[in-house]
Amino acid sequence: MRDFNEGGGGFKRDFGPREMHKATCSECGKECEVPFKPQSGKPVYCKDCYAKRRRF
Repeated sequence: MRDFNEGGGGFKRDFGPREMHKATCSECGKECEVPFKPQSGKPVYCKDCYAKRRRF
């Protein structure tokens, strides 16, 4: 029997390794990789800039 309260109270699925896509950070201009396909007109942030934005 599974303990559904373990790990945040939900199902945890294993989808295998994520496909990463190269992108340029909209904030600092640094090359980075993201787990989604960047779309034209939408900002993409590297992990450092994303973390800074999440604090506010």
